[in-house]
Amino acid sequence: MPVTSEAVATAAPTEPPASPAGRRRLDLARYRDLSLVPVLLVLGLIGFIVSPAFLTSANLIGVAQQSTELSLLVLGEALILIVGRMDLSLESTIGLAPCIAMWLVLPAGGGRFPGLGLLPTWTAIPVCLLVGALIGAVNGFLILKLRLNGFIVTLGGLTMLRGLQVAISQGQSIVEVPNSFLYLGETSWLGVPASVWICLLLFVGGGLALAWLRHGRALYAIGGNAEAARTAGIRVDRITWVVLILGSLLAAFAGVLYTGHYGSVSADQGSGWIFQVFAATVIGGVSLNGGRGTLFGALTGVLTLQLVVNVMTLAGVPPLWNQFLNGAIIIVALIISRYASGEKQE
Repeated sequence: MPVTSEAVATAAPTEPPASPAGRRRLDLARYRDLSLVPVLLVLGLIGFIVSPAFLTSANLIGVAQQSTELSLLVLGEALILIVGRMDLSLESTIGLAPCIAMWLVLPAGGGRFPGLGLLPTWTAIPVCLLVGALIGAVNGFLILKLRLNGFIVTLGGLTMLRGLQVAISQGQSIVEVPNSFLYLGETSWLGVPASVWICLLLFVGGGLALAWLRHGRALYAIGGNAEAARTAGIRVDRITWVVLILGSLLAAFAGVLYTGHYGSVSADQGSGWIFQVFAATVIGGVSLNGGRGTLFGALTGVLTLQLVVNVMTLAGVPPLWNQFLNGAIIIVALIISRYASGEKQE
């Protein structure tokens, strides 16, 4: 049965009339996705006070470029969370996908990394994206067909994929990178890195799809109440499976940009990123319970994290505090989200 606007509306959870206090919470929740805009402005002011170099074009463009790879992971994770699922393996996909691509296209004995040379060099990016899609498809099969716990499946996938990357790369960085990777990572369009433009286009396209396409709106219906969505005729498993594949595909593409930007694939590429991914999505207003959040909010979450790090760096704060700060931001965001939305936790 095709997905219709009426079906999505029927599947979306209904709420009883709100009391005055409830209306205040509802109004606050409505603007929760914009709540980080004032924070970004305050961070900009603090950054300017800390160092006049903060507002220079070189610094701001540098922050934007450093945000692109994390932003794509956040984009993929936000879509998965909206549909009511979770994928921890994105952290490993960003490293494994380009690693396998290098393994298959680089010639054997042609450098420090012993490739297989099975495919021509121009196929490096398509192979990388294909690996990402395959990882998402396997996750979807285990979660949706075998009905395994999604958290455990993707946690196991995170560990297994990381181990596979270390085994293939032999624990070393791969520095022989095809020109196609380098082009996307180093080229500038109109004075701004190409990766920044690509990232913005993907966020805009994803936001428009969620807002205007019926399958995009169906993600909220599935995340809000999967059984009601299924009753309304929405193909819950199929759409969820596609979203899982799309999330891993975006992670693989983030690996392309990251590899091209730094000119190598490190053995631990992406390690620890999943904490930043969840920090950005949560403070950006995407609910861990599904059915709520926007890509604009998720993007502001990424920018907030990156600007905090940038301001701390300009202020001379040791980077060892970054991990503590990310964890603190997640906890504070959960508290704010709890009272802003009026959700009841048990």
